[in-house]
Amino acid sequence: MLLDLLFPRRCVVCSLPGAALCPRCTISLPRIEGPLCARCGAPTAWPVARCRECTGRRLAFASARSAVEYDPAVRAVVSAWKEHGLRGFAPLAAAVIAEVVQPPPAQLIAFVPPDGDRSLSRGHHPPERLARELGRLWRLPVASLLRRTRPLRPQRGLPRDARRRNVRGAFRALPVRGRVLLVDDVFTTGSTAAAAASALRAGGAVSVDVVTFARAARR
Repeated sequence: MLLDLLFPRRCVVCSLPGAALCPRCTISLPRIEGPLCARCGAPTAWPVARCRECTGRRLAFASARSAVEYDPAVRAVVSAWKEHGLRGFAPLAAAVIAEVVQPPPAQLIAFVPPDGDRSLSRGHHPPERLARELGRLWRLPVASLLRRTRPLRPQRGLPRDARRRNVRGAFRALPVRGRVLLVDDVFTTGSTAAAAASALRAGGAVSVDVVTFARAARR
């Protein structure tokens, strides 16, 4: 309460005082609606089994779905969530996902693991918080199944091929059975999701579906 008086919160999108994300900006988040690519979840002109983004790629996940487009407003929200301590955003992000995305047929939720020093400096790990909120909403258990095998360069700013090389073989999974739902905050090229899903499949998962809060949409 005292901190709110000394440092009143403002909406990270429109800067109006009050909530960290005001009701108007929450409503205006650009939800992703169909038609979509059935495999990677990219918005398309009409329903397709595979789009130009995922055709020809070996993807370890069965499907990927996201709630909102990663436009400048959403980028500001995600940056505040990841880098500036907007820790209370996970319940809202999960609620928006539940509004837009049908729950995949999974028995267990996993999440992309923290990245060492950067997660320590942030003091929290958004994908895990989001996974636990979705587990509560969708009544699914959440398990920390994935580990990183090595430090990674930040994916931000890397071209697509460099992103794939950066995360290739970067994860290992604990033994797991059944269908797994993999949760992350943002789907950009799908490289991280594919590498993490590959590790889960190697660990015994029958199938892996991916859900993220935001997605880069190329039209």
